[in-house]
Amino acid sequence: MTTETSPDSNPLVQAKIDNLHKLEALGVAPFPYRFDPTHHAADLQAEFINLENGAETSIQVRIAGRIMSIRNSGMFIDLRDGSGKIQVFSHKSVLSPEKLAEIALYDLGDIIGVEGLVRRTPRGELTINAQDVILLSKSIRPLPEKFHGLSDVEIKYRKRYLDLITNDASMDTFRKRCQIIRFIREYLSDQGFLDVETPMLHPIPGGASAKPFITHHNTLDMRLYMRIAPELYLKRLIIGGFERVFEIGRCFRNEGMSIKHNPEFTTVELYQAYADYNDMMTLTENLVCGAVKATHNGLTKVTFGEHEIDFTTPWPRKSMHGLVAEKTGVDFMAIPDATEAAKAAEKLGVYIKPGAKWGEVVETVFGDKVEAELIQPIHVTDHPKDISPLAKVHRDNPLLTERFESYANAWEIGNAFSELNNPFDQLDRFRKQVEAREAGDEEAQMLDADFVEALEYGMPPCGGLGIGIDRLVMLLTNSQSIRDVIAFPTMRPKD
Repeated sequence: MTTETSPDSNPLVQAKIDNLHKLEALGVAPFPYRFDPTHHAADLQAEFINLENGAETSIQVRIAGRIMSIRNSGMFIDLRDGSGKIQVFSHKSVLSPEKLAEIALYDLGDIIGVEGLVRRTPRGELTINAQDVILLSKSIRPLPEKFHGLSDVEIKYRKRYLDLITNDASMDTFRKRCQIIRFIREYLSDQGFLDVETPMLHPIPGGASAKPFITHHNTLDMRLYMRIAPELYLKRLIIGGFERVFEIGRCFRNEGMSIKHNPEFTTVELYQAYADYNDMMTLTENLVCGAVKATHNGLTKVTFGEHEIDFTTPWPRKSMHGLVAEKTGVDFMAIPDATEAAKAAEKLGVYIKPGAKWGEVVETVFGDKVEAELIQPIHVTDHPKDISPLAKVHRDNPLLTERFESYANAWEIGNAFSELNNPFDQLDRFRKQVEAREAGDEEAQMLDADFVEALEYGMPPCGGLGIGIDRLVMLLTNSQSIRDVIAFPTMRPKD
């Protein structure tokens, strides 16, 4: 194989290309097909942790990874694979002059395979004494400066591969993300939940109040919506007879972006027949606390910014209106009229949009006066009916619903209901949502007549729960932006 020099004004790129051509002249294939490693760096570090300084072994291993530093014309190489780093020692007493000449043409960023014997240097560095070194992929572009890593945040998010190559902390964050998702999936499966898949293209967006992305199916000549939530399809499965279902997957909302919001995001959503929102609180605690333990060596405390957050169960359970009353001294349950409630909120210095319903007033005051103080985990229960179109009316008060949101670090991390299974009530709430939509609320839900029909066949009492995976990963990895926990976050195209 031959390569032609690509036009690039960067002298470092040109130097790498020159080395590639020199390697080809030596008969070295710069992009071979495969290599068979026997070990990873971390496994070797663990296996030989007690090997004394200066000790040598006769244990032969094969490793592969990227060159992160190279010294003395390749005599010493720091190799990084997917698990960690290890040193490679290439010496003329073992390797041929031809192989040493080849190694001298290697650059930072090249990917190589090494076969050799394990030893520990007199200075304590676990090392592979190379018996053979093979070029597996020649890098053409230089890595970010090795001592400072990737400091440009824009590049970090746009070119995640560079971030992962140079930043061990980012690599660890995404490993923990995988651990969290694996724990949730295994825990729910062990509890008898079925791991299911539902459509991402919906003829009617539903399951949440949000603005959807719109697309078009050419063959069917119909408008479709990227799903904003899987709720209504998962409930159809409950109606069909499955008693416990869950789905981990992407949702899409055409809304604003922030350190906590990305247009596409990952959730786990689940439904359990014959349960209510009290059962969902317990399940939320088990899922979240279990994920904390899975990523923190069995501990239940994590540090986020300046706060230490203790996820030890059980968590407090307090009503939204009760927390508002504790903070402001105003009992909105004693002011059921929306207009009077708005006046009371405005006396507290809280702006209320014209025409707000009673429940919207309570929610706004909660968001303004209470939410920022909910650092330790808590379930905020009994949300107003006005803001909960899919939750069952509270068994003790018709102004409220059996709905809760779980908070930690002042963030909502979970949302759950005693699910509404009365088709007449559901139809009435859908109609009110349609009225709100016609009045200009783009996030109000549409009427899904097929779902109402499904409810008419009978859905058992049911508890439902949704947890935002991305936000949970942020909390458990001390990540300050959702872009730090999504491998390829949505970005505006560069000019």
